[in-house]
Amino acid sequence: MKTFFKVLFSVLAILYPVLVFTLLVVFKLPVRVLSLCAIILALALFISVAAARSGNMEKDKNFAFAVVRPLIMSVLLLVAALACFFTNQSIFIKLYAVAISAVMLVLFLVTLVFPPNIIYTIATLLDKSINGSVKAPYVEKYCRKVCIAWCIFFVINGAISAYTAFCTSDLVWSVYNGGISYGLLGLMFVIEFFIRKQVDRKMPAVHTITTFTADSRSDDYILCYDGIRSRGSVKTWYDFLTDCARMRMCIEAYDKKDWILHCEDYWYFLVTFVALLQCRKTIHLTQNIADSFIREIKTPERMFITDQQVNDSDAIQIADVMERYNPVDRQIRMTPHIDAENTDIRMYTSGSTGKPKAVRQRMKEFELDNAFIISKWGQELLSRYLVTTVSQHHIYGFLFGISLPFSLGVPFRRTRITIPEEFELLNDDKYMIIATPAFLKRTVDTYTENETLPLEDCFIFTSGGAVSEELAKRVTEVFGFCPLEVYGSTETSGIAYRKQSVNGLKWTPFDNAKIWKGDDGCLRIISPYIKDPEGFATADMVTIFDDGTFLLNGRADSIVKIEEKRISLPEVESRILESDLVSDVKVIALEDRRQYLAAVIELNEKGKQKFRGERKLVLNRYFHDYLTQWFENVLIPKKWRFVDHIPTDVQGKKHKDEIAALFAAEED
Repeated sequence: MKTFFKVLFSVLAILYPVLVFTLLVVFKLPVRVLSLCAIILALALFISVAAARSGNMEKDKNFAFAVVRPLIMSVLLLVAALACFFTNQSIFIKLYAVAISAVMLVLFLVTLVFPPNIIYTIATLLDKSINGSVKAPYVEKYCRKVCIAWCIFFVINGAISAYTAFCTSDLVWSVYNGGISYGLLGLMFVIEFFIRKQVDRKMPAVHTITTFTADSRSDDYILCYDGIRSRGSVKTWYDFLTDCARMRMCIEAYDKKDWILHCEDYWYFLVTFVALLQCRKTIHLTQNIADSFIREIKTPERMFITDQQVNDSDAIQIADVMERYNPVDRQIRMTPHIDAENTDIRMYTSGSTGKPKAVRQRMKEFELDNAFIISKWGQELLSRYLVTTVSQHHIYGFLFGISLPFSLGVPFRRTRITIPEEFELLNDDKYMIIATPAFLKRTVDTYTENETLPLEDCFIFTSGGAVSEELAKRVTEVFGFCPLEVYGSTETSGIAYRKQSVNGLKWTPFDNAKIWKGDDGCLRIISPYIKDPEGFATADMVTIFDDGTFLLNGRADSIVKIEEKRISLPEVESRILESDLVSDVKVIALEDRRQYLAAVIELNEKGKQKFRGERKLVLNRYFHDYLTQWFENVLIPKKWRFVDHIPTDVQGKKHKDEIAALFAAEED
C-alpha cells in the first residue's frame, strides 16, 4: 500500500500543472473547491511519507533526501492550497511550482556552502565504494560542478515559472510547468549522464594485481621506466600483458607447484610474479640467493626463476624466457583469474640468523594494506613518479614498490636506487621516494649542513626501522620533506604511521587496526592484514595514550641481563649517540664464559677528527668513561669495534650474527 501511495503521489506531482488547468479551466471548478482538493492531497501525501518513515527508520536515515523531498512538497502544497482557499485567488496554486524551484535552490546552495554537496552525498549513497577511494576528491569536484549547474537550472526554471504564473494564460502556464519544464529537467539528466561517462574515463582507477583485466588500462599506458624518467625507455600496459603471457607459457611448461623467485629487475619481477599467480603457483620470495641459502630452501619439487647469474644449472633465466616465447594476441589478451584469498606467497627472512624462516602471505591482506595507503595518500602518489631503495622481496618493498604503483597506475622505476648520488638526478619531475632509515641516513651524511638536493617536490615513505629525531630533521633539510614513517612487520603488514614534523614521536594506528597493551607491556594488534582472529603479539614495548596514539619504548627482546642486572640495549645505543661523535651504533649481548655487551660504532666527521691518529685503546677508554655517567661498570660494553659502515641488509636492518662476526676475530 505504501508503494501504491508513493507511485500515486509521484504521478500527481508530475501531472500537477495539467490537473490544475483541467479542473480550473476545462471543468471551471471553483477556486476554493480546487484548493480543498489540494489540501486533501497534501495531507494524504504528508501522512503517507510520515508513516513510511516510521516503518523504516534505517532506510530513511540512509536516504534522507528521498524522505525530506516529499515532505517539503506536501508542506508547500498545503500552504499554497490554504492561501488559495482564504484569498480565493488561483495564483497561489500556480506559484507552487515556483516555490519548489526556490526550495530546491536553497537546498543545493546550502550544501555548496557547507559541504559535502547534495550531489556528492547522493553519489556516495548509491556507490559506497567512492568514500575513501582514490577517486573521491575527483568525484567530489565533479559533483560540485553538477550542483552549481542545477542551481543555475533552478534559478532559470523558477524565473520562467513565475513569469508564466503572473504574465501568461493558464494554458501557457500549464504547458510550460506541466511539459516543457519536465523536458528541460530530463535534458539536464541526459546531458549530465553523457558528461559523467566522459569524466569517468579520465578519473584515476585502482586495478589491483588480482582484479585487473586486459582492458583495465589503455595499451599505451606507461607503467614502468628506465633510469631517469625523462630520458629512459618505458614499459607500457601492452608490454605488461605481453610479458605476462610469455612467462605463463614458460611456467605452464613445468609441472611444478612451488617456484622460488628472485629478481632484481622490478619489471621482470612484476610480470613473473603476476604470471605465477595466474598459474596458481606457490611463490617463494627471497632476497638472499647465496648458494648456502638456496640449498636450504630449494628442493627437487621447487623451480628457481631469476634474472641473476647463480650457481644452479636448473635455474630459469627470465631474460631467456622473454626471448624464447612469442605469444599471439589471444594469449596476450588472456588474463586468468587470480583468487586473492587463495594465493600462497612465502616471504623468507634473510637467513643471516639461524635457519631461514618463511612467512606465509596472501594477496588479500596485501591489497587491503594498499587500499588504506591509497585512501590516505593516493593523491600524493598519483602526482609523482615512484623510485625505491628497497628490495621488492620483502613486504615493505613489495607493497610500496610493486603492488601499490601497479594498482594505482603510478609509473615506477625499473631499477632500485643503490647509491645516494642517484637522488641528484631526480630533478626532471616530482618523485615519490620509498626508502629505509638506513639509506636516508647514508644519503644525508654525504651533505654538509647547508647543502640540499635539487628535488622539485618529493614525498618520502620510510619503514624498516624508526627514524630518529635528528635524522628526521636532517632529511627535511636535505630533501625538503619530512619522511612519513610506516610501522609494521612481515607478520603484521602496516600497523601505524607518523610524520615527526606533525606528530612528533607518536604513532597513529591505521584506521582499521585495533591495538592494546598486553600484560607484558608489549603491543598487541588485530587488523585485516593479520589472518589470526586473535591478533598478533609483538615484542615492541609500548605506551598508549587516550587519543589512541602510542610511543614505542624499545623491544622486549632488547632487554638483557648482565650479571643479574637488567639493561636496555637501545638505551645504551641512545647514550652513545648523545656523545655527538657517533653517526650510528649497534650494541649486542655476547657470551663466552659470561654474558657481556659489545658495541660497534660508526664515527661521524666530528668523531673522526677528534680521534684521528689515536690508538683504538684511546677510543675504547673514551666511550667507556663517557658511559660511566649513566651505567654501572658491569653494564658498559666490554668490546668495541669502530667501522666505516655498520653491516646492514638491503632493508637497512642490522642482524646480530653479522655484528657478532665483527668480534669473532682477535683484535689487532
